[in-house]
Amino acid sequence: MTDTAVRVHPQTSAMTPVPYRVRSRVLENADSVTLDLEPVGTALPEPAPGEFNMLYAFGVGEIAISVSGLPGGGAITHTIRSVGAVSAALCAAQPGSTVGVRGPFGTSWGLDTAVGRDLVIVAGGVGLAPLRPVVLGALAERDRYGRVVLIAGARTLAEFLYADEVAAWQQSPGLEVHQTVDVPIHGWLGETGFVTEPLRRLSLEPGRTTAFLCGPEPMMQFGAKALLDKGVGGADIRLSLERNMQCGVGWCGHCQLGPLLLCRDGPVVTYEVAGPLLQVEEL
Repeated sequence: MTDTAVRVHPQTSAMTPVPYRVRSRVLENADSVTLDLEPVGTALPEPAPGEFNMLYAFGVGEIAISVSGLPGGGAITHTIRSVGAVSAALCAAQPGSTVGVRGPFGTSWGLDTAVGRDLVIVAGGVGLAPLRPVVLGALAERDRYGRVVLIAGARTLAEFLYADEVAAWQQSPGLEVHQTVDVPIHGWLGETGFVTEPLRRLSLEPGRTTAFLCGPEPMMQFGAKALLDKGVGGADIRLSLERNMQCGVGWCGHCQLGPLLLCRDGPVVTYEVAGPLLQVEEL
């Protein structure tokens, strides 16, 4: 499904950040920002959806951030949630400023291996960011896929990413969108509850369905179980897992999950592989 080989910029080390300029900055919600980055000089290889880059805030540090847009012209897109010193510095980066980029690393969603199949895309909170390229890729080549369903959830309406884009997707005849909030709120006319609720109600053809899940681990576990209960095979359920990625190339071991090093063997893995590991407490 995926290519796990480490791809290195031809003129530099995999550990050397390459300068990228912030071309645009979009505030998505109270704590999340989307940065569109362009190379200052020679571009790194274009990342595939599901892969990640190490983003470096000069003088602060670096973190792993999944790609959240389709590649094109050497530019890359990342949606970042401010939860620590490095992510806060990256979220504060203004157009024209420079950040460092290493990558791309990891495994992809493998959307091209799902051609001819129905797609079920399940995103919890900021998990919509790594899944956005799956939606965009499916819409860009809509005739290559069967039914395409997006289930996106957040704690509150204000926490959704890509509000305008999701609203446009809801009007698209080629995409079935279920948007849900965790608890009822005044004025909300959409669905209420965790993403597993519309997923359980969903009718599908399990033998021709490929599912993509990203969000908190409990959400992915319950979502995968709902899909398994409907007959979808574990090999057809793909998850993006998160651990403490520090090197990106499988050297430091900080992102270990059982026998996996997620910067090398993930972040995208099938539930067939991830399921038994996620059952082990504290692994």
